[in-house]
Amino acid sequence: MPQAEHLTRSIPRMLEQEGTSYSFEFFPPKDDAGEQMLWEAIRDLERIRPTFVSVTYGAGGSTRARTVRVTGRIALETTLTPMAHLTCVGSSVAELRQVVGEYADVGIRNVLALRGDPPGGPGTSWTPHPEGLMHADELVTLVRSLGNFTVGVAAFPDGHPESSDLDQDADVLVRKADAGAEFAVTQFVFDADSYVRLRDRVVARGRDLPIIPGLMPVTSFAQIRRMAQMSGTPLPTAVVSRLEAVADDRDAIREVGVQIATELCQRLLAEGAPGLHFYTMNRSLSTLKVFANLGVQPGPKVPR
Repeated sequence: MPQAEHLTRSIPRMLEQEGTSYSFEFFPPKDDAGEQMLWEAIRDLERIRPTFVSVTYGAGGSTRARTVRVTGRIALETTLTPMAHLTCVGSSVAELRQVVGEYADVGIRNVLALRGDPPGGPGTSWTPHPEGLMHADELVTLVRSLGNFTVGVAAFPDGHPESSDLDQDADVLVRKADAGAEFAVTQFVFDADSYVRLRDRVVARGRDLPIIPGLMPVTSFAQIRRMAQMSGTPLPTAVVSRLEAVADDRDAIREVGVQIATELCQRLLAEGAPGLHFYTMNRSLSTLKVFANLGVQPGPKVPR
C-alpha cells in the first residue's frame, strides 16, 4: 500500500518547490489536559497548511516515548507532514535504531537529528551513553544508513553553549552537512543579523545548506528570559526594553511579542530565509496573529 504523500514529501524538496516554508514545533504534553490543548493548537495551525511540524524531546532527552507517540498520531490522524525529533541523549545505538524504526512504521521520512542537551542540564558536561553516539553528525550518518530518510539538523546563530566562536559553529554545521544533512533549523533567534552571519559563514565554506530560522512569539517575559538563559541565546537590548515596558500586563506583552515576531519575520524573509519555524509552546493564537500580519490567512478548520 503506497504511503500518503504528506508523509513522504522531503522537506528540502518542498523548500525548493513551494517557496517560503512555514513550520511549527510543539512539545509533548505532560497530562491529558495538556494533550487536549496540544491537539487544539495542532488543528488550529493545520489550517495554515504548514510545510511541516515537529514535536520536541523534553530536557535531557526525557519524554522520548511521548514524543514518538504524538508524532506518530500527527502522521496518522492529520494532513500534516511531521518532522521527527531524535537525540543522542541517554540512548544506545540499538535504542536509536528502534526509535527510527517506530517512526518508519508510521511512514515518517523526515528526521531532525540532534545531539541534545547534557542530561544534567545547561552548564553541565556532555556525557554520551556508553553504547551511544558523541556528536550529531554521527547520528545523521546512522539515520541515513537505516533507510530513505531526509535528515535535518540544529543550527545556532548566536553560538552553541559549548562552542568557542561562531566560526566553530559554522564548521560543525558543515560537518553535519558532509554527513548527509540536507537542511537545518535554528535555535530561536531575536536578532536577524546573527542568522545572516551564520548563513553567510556556511556559504563561504562552500555549502548551500537551507537554514530555517526559528522564532518564538513572546507570551511571557519571565519565560522567554529563562529560556534564553538556558539556551545561551542573548536577548537584544531593544527587545528587552520593549518587553520590560509591559511585563506586568499579560495581554500587552502578548501583543508586543506578536509585533516583535512580525518585524523579525519580515526582516528574515527580506534577507532570503527559506522559511520560518515557530516554537509555539503548544498555543496557536500568537502564531496565527503573526501569520495574519504577514498576510498568510488560515483556511477552513480541518474536520476531525
